[in-house]
Order: sequence, then C-alpha cells, then structure tokens
Amino acid sequence: MRIEKDSLGELELEDVYYGIHSKRAIGNFQIRGRRVNKELLRAIGLIKICSAEANKKSGKIPDDLANIIKKASSKFIEELDGDIIPLSSIQGGAGTSTNMYVNEVVANLGLELMGQNRGNYEILDPLNHVNLSQSTNDVYPTALKIAGIKQLRELLSETMALQEALQGKEREFSSIYKIGRTQLQDAVPLTLGQEFGAYAESVSRDRWRLYKIEERLRRINIGGTAIGTGVGASGKYKFYVTEELQRITGLGLARAENLIDATQNLDVFIEVHSLIKTMASNLNKIAKDLRLMSSQPFGEIKLKPLQAGSSIMPGKVNPVGCELIQQIFYKICGNDTTLTIACSEGEFELNAMTPIIAEVFLESLEILTDGVKAFRETVIKHVEANKEKCSYHLEKSTSKITLYIEQFGYEKLVEILKESEKTGNRVEDIINEKIFEINKLK
Repeated sequence: MRIEKDSLGELELEDVYYGIHSKRAIGNFQIRGRRVNKELLRAIGLIKICSAEANKKSGKIPDDLANIIKKASSKFIEELDGDIIPLSSIQGGAGTSTNMYVNEVVANLGLELMGQNRGNYEILDPLNHVNLSQSTNDVYPTALKIAGIKQLRELLSETMALQEALQGKEREFSSIYKIGRTQLQDAVPLTLGQEFGAYAESVSRDRWRLYKIEERLRRINIGGTAIGTGVGASGKYKFYVTEELQRITGLGLARAENLIDATQNLDVFIEVHSLIKTMASNLNKIAKDLRLMSSQPFGEIKLKPLQAGSSIMPGKVNPVGCELIQQIFYKICGNDTTLTIACSEGEFELNAMTPIIAEVFLESLEILTDGVKAFRETVIKHVEANKEKCSYHLEKSTSKITLYIEQFGYEKLVEILKESEKTGNRVEDIINEKIFEINKLK
C-alpha cells in the first residue's frame, strides 16, 4: 500500500503500477465491458520511447533517466497482452486519463528497474519526466493514427486475400450460365463467374481506397502539445520526436504543417471511416446476394454448413457466415454516425470527444478485419455451384427473350411473350419459328 497526492488530495493505492490519476479515472468512468484499446496503448508506449529519446537528444533529460523510461515503456508494451486494462475506453477529458495511465505505469515500471519503490516520483515522475515535452492533446491523436495505420494494414491484407478468393471463384464458375436478376425479378443471362467477378471488382476498389487513404493518417500533431503552438516543447524536440517515430514505426509519419489545425480538427477520422463503411456496405451486398442465391427457391449455390441452425427444426442450417458480415455492416454504420457527431463536437482548440472517436474508429477496423477473414475462410472459399438449379431457372425464365431485342424490337417481343402465355408454347419455339419465317422470306 502507498499514499499518493494530487491537486485534489490524497488517495491510498494498493500494489498496482498505476497512480492516483488513474485511480480517480477508474472510479469516475465505470463503464462495463469497455476497456482502452491495447493497440492504442501500445502506440502511446511507443510515443513515450520516442519522446524520451528526443528529450535526451535535445538535452532536456539525463541520458540514464531517458534510457530507463525507454526500457520501462518497452516493458509496458510487452506486457500489455497479459494485462487486464482497468480503464474504461469511454471517458471524459479528451483522453487525459489514458495518457496518464501510461505515464504512471511507465514511471513505476522504471522505478522498479532502478530498484526503487513504486510512487517514488521524486526520482522518476510520470509528468515531469515520462510526459516531458508532451500533452495528451498531441500524444493521444498521434497514437490513434499510429494504431489506425497498423490496423488498416491488417484490413488491407485481408482484403487482398478476399479479392483473390473471389477471383478464384470467378474462374471456377466461368462456364456456368444462370439467369441474372434486377429488383429480385428475372433479367438476362450471365455466368455465375461473371457475378463473382463483379464482387471481386468491388472488393478491388475497396482495396485501392484503403491503400490510398493511409496517407491521410500519416500527418501527426506530436510536438504541438496543448493546442498546437508547441508550448513546453523545444524546436529540437519536435524534430527529434518525429524522426524517432518514423524510425521506430517505419510508417512514413510526418509532422502536420499546421499543428493547431491538426490538434483541434479530427475530420480525417471521418474521411477514413467513411471508406471503412463503404467497404462494409459492399460486403453487405455480397453477403445478401449469397444468402439469397443459396436459399430456396433459388438454390443456385451451396454454402458450407457451419453450425446447426435451429433448436427445434432438425437438420436446418442457416447462412450464418453471411449474416455475420451483415451485422458487422450495421455496427459500422452506427459507429460512423457516432464518430461523425463526435468529430463535429470540437470546440475552439480541442475536441474533448477523442476517446469515443478512438473507441469506434478502432473497433470498426478490428471487426471488419476479423469479419473479412471469417467471410473468406468460412464462406467464399467453400461456395459451390448448383449447376442443375442454375440451368433450371435459366430455362424456365422468359426474360432471356431480351437477347433478341436487336433482331425483333421491343414491341414484337412483347407480342411473342403474350403469345407464349396464351398458347402455352415455349418462347424459344415461337422465336425459332419467327426466325425460320424470316429466313424463308429472304
């Protein structure tokens, strides 16, 4: 047990690595099931490493203390996977609680490495040393962009794999003709391969968008401190910290040209998230199509049975892989609304709603990444064509009469359809008879 003090008074802490600021935040923001994203915390840990090095190079902190902060920050990052984070992701204060949590844990890890007791902040202080030259207002958005780029690259990788799987089905089904449909009604013939080729093309566009949009996240406001003016951070620090982040992440990060703008305006997250939503929308359309095509009376494809579909109807199997994607789309739409509203809520030099922006932005990236992987592995890779059903619906449909539109014209084909309905004769037989008569006249 130890006692820590802040401007509000004293608190008793158990044998924990966090300090009084985190203790207050844990009590203030008790939201069940919501914990700060670990990728965000890892990114903040990386910033602490880079800041310590930048402060050392600019002569603001002794070398030995900077090295301890770097070692402690690395340990913090390494041990995140095994830790249960006690801090809610939804919190007031623009992310100050999250930044202070990292500051305190790193400080106490550093004190242990030095053989000192936790809480002995005269030697290594969370604010005066770990947070030196920084503010939550430049650390938190920078960390969110780093975490976002990392997750965006994972999504891009899964998107590439999905596109390849769809292209594989395009080739596999290239010779299987079926009836096309518009507004859920029979249209004109195409191949099942062409349908999957269109799906692959839409995913290809998503892949390109995701690849290009990463550059929008590379502009960071680290070094801007409280409101972008850089108060409390030297010119050397601003240069060194950006250089260190570039080196340690390998992400091609660059300091924003206008740090005040980059601190107060978070519209870039709306821009990126809109493309995440666009991809989810495309996948929702594909999932719905497959769900319908596999259902009766269509039955033109077969989906892999993934689990029993009913607690009362024996043998029933549901298209749960497709339904997963659809529900992810709904969730991302909700997240998009939340993020858009939160990004618009900035006031003057800061947006205090960054915690909820981080919450939904990273959640959308994560669930879409996992959803794309599951969709590819459990649905797309195992889709089978039902050639008999494809042929049956094609032969049964009168809509393929449209193939003769140039030869007979619209009105004449309407007459042929009416004749077929009246006489019961097949459309193909009537058309062949008409063609025979035309050729005879020639």
